[in-house]
Amino acid sequence: MPATATLRVVLAEDSVLLREGLAGLLARFGHEVVAAIDDAAALPEAVETACPDIVVTDVRMPPGFTDEGLRAAVELRRRHPALPILVLSQYVETTYATHLLDSGDGTGVGYLLKDRIGRVEEFVEALHRVAAGGTVVDPEVVRQLLRRRRDPLGALTPREREVLALIAEGRSNAAIAARLVVTEAAVAKHIRAILQKLDLPQDEQDHRRVLAVLAYLRA
Repeated sequence: MPATATLRVVLAEDSVLLREGLAGLLARFGHEVVAAIDDAAALPEAVETACPDIVVTDVRMPPGFTDEGLRAAVELRRRHPALPILVLSQYVETTYATHLLDSGDGTGVGYLLKDRIGRVEEFVEALHRVAAGGTVVDPEVVRQLLRRRRDPLGALTPREREVLALIAEGRSNAAIAARLVVTEAAVAKHIRAILQKLDLPQDEQDHRRVLAVLAYLRA
């Protein structure tokens, strides 16, 4: 999906300030919030009625403020496996991220910390990647997963660790090259080395590469 495409968004967020702020931000970039709700229980009906291109939802919502938004998102993915969903969370909760990433075939999903919204262009870019079927994971979630898998990650060089984290965020080779100020050829070489050292499939499709890395990190 082109980065300039208009997206129809269902937004689920109980904080009125953040909900209105997100709606305004999305409108500023040319997107349409077709439903804005403050209760996870209303999310399925909103999706059925509005037929959105993507759902953006908080994890913790009324009435229990635990994982209502996430559970609603996973159920939506069960009913509509191709529905893109971007989940926002106040804190890093790798269990929540895992549940979401395991829904459907793992494509068209994203898990970001709410702090990421402040980096407007990165947030909008992530929204488009998820809507286009990509997989996006917050860098802090990736870092926590990395800390749990120190061995055999010890075989990776510092630069390879940087590239690995960017892969898990859903970055393309070109985006990784731009971030690290290196050539795409250098990035491709690092990725081949990483996948070989971690015994992962040598798949060139970005979302499959992300899923392979995340599956390894979660193991």
